[in-house]
Amino acid sequence: MGDQKRHKILMVSDFFYPNFGGVENHIYYLSQCLLKLSHKVVVLTHAYGNRSGVRYMTGGLKVYYIPWKPFLMQNTLPTFYGTLPIMRTILIREKITLVHGHQAFSTLCHEALMHARTMGYKVVFTDHSLYGFADVGSIHMNKVLQFTLADVSQAICVSHTSKENTVLRSGLPPEKVFVIPNAVDTAMFRPAPEKLSQDEIVIVVISRLVYRKGADLLVEVIPEVCRLFPNDLVRFIVGGDGPKRVRLEEMREKNSLQDRVEMLGVVPHARVQSVLISGHIFLNSSLTEAFCIAILEAASCGLLTVSTRVGGVPEVLPNDMIVLAEPDPSDMVRAITKAISILPKIDPQVMHLRMKKLYSWHDVAKRTEIVYDRALGCPNQNLIDRLSRYLPCGSWAGKLFCLVMIIDFLFCRLLQLWQPIEDIEEASDFSLPNSQCSEFKEGGSLRSRRVSS
Repeated sequence: MGDQKRHKILMVSDFFYPNFGGVENHIYYLSQCLLKLSHKVVVLTHAYGNRSGVRYMTGGLKVYYIPWKPFLMQNTLPTFYGTLPIMRTILIREKITLVHGHQAFSTLCHEALMHARTMGYKVVFTDHSLYGFADVGSIHMNKVLQFTLADVSQAICVSHTSKENTVLRSGLPPEKVFVIPNAVDTAMFRPAPEKLSQDEIVIVVISRLVYRKGADLLVEVIPEVCRLFPNDLVRFIVGGDGPKRVRLEEMREKNSLQDRVEMLGVVPHARVQSVLISGHIFLNSSLTEAFCIAILEAASCGLLTVSTRVGGVPEVLPNDMIVLAEPDPSDMVRAITKAISILPKIDPQVMHLRMKKLYSWHDVAKRTEIVYDRALGCPNQNLIDRLSRYLPCGSWAGKLFCLVMIIDFLFCRLLQLWQPIEDIEEASDFSLPNSQCSEFKEGGSLRSRRVSS
């Protein structure tokens, strides 16, 4: 790939390895595939414990763990301008051409996009979640998102439902929002070598045990399913932890289901596949999802999925690979009963091969590459033109946003006088041959991540 087409991308989010989750996996796998496409990718996140400074991961992926500690739910404390000096240095030092922020709930993402636009960089934002419109938290988050996306070059959502949600919350023109779904590492998530016996049906749940993930639904659904299928015909394996675990433990004790409901607690990501292949059905009880990667992982392991019909979940799998239900206990019990009846028709190996064709991180990277090209093709704008985008955000909020951006602009000019670009040493590009990047070859997976000490 010629230099004129080679992008130098800075991925920014509060959520990254060693933390595990959908956003973390998305950034990691997307970065690895972009590296294989000969782009330069650098990740910027906050420090995790004693993990700070610069680290290198599989395939030569460079990660900056800046010395900011998480404040709430792995998010850094909002500072508006406190991160500008270090972000400016990284952007110049790494010769970045485009900044890609992830997750609306990430403070670091919002600040990075703001500073990058002040410095004249093109920015892309990916929204991974759905938010409401009525509660206090969502109202405030939507206003922050409106501020950030007012001057974004392009945006990406992981489902069509997520796109509608983001456009409504931010006021972003729909033509600037692209839909690019997540994918799954099918080399890591393989079915069991032999099809499991169906003398005992095992239903697997792997999720954070919180309200949003529908843990309260599980409390009502599990006893009813066990009642409908007596004599140990159905057994549950529940992996995950959270504040709602106590309710599940109480339900198990109350209904004397200790032999039929196994509580695993926290399941390390490297062990998820081994837990999944011990079951026949994967149960997702989420109350809201933009795109559920856990469903892809389960389907790739050959499990039939039963899920609530919420958010972008209906877009994830074909109808013959998933049974959908309303987020209501009786309807979920009906869906599980239906799934058990069609289990004999399910071939895990065939399902795995279908998932290989349906979802590929390489395809995600190629489509994201197109969005980057579109973003870099957007015209450059001066400060006055950019401020005009913030004024429609609200009679008072618009003026406040303009003031924030003016101060950011002045602070950036002050840093330019204090530390001119010429005084910042540029880092040498480091990359491995494609043959070294085994992440997406047979056997390559998140398990094989290596981080330099």
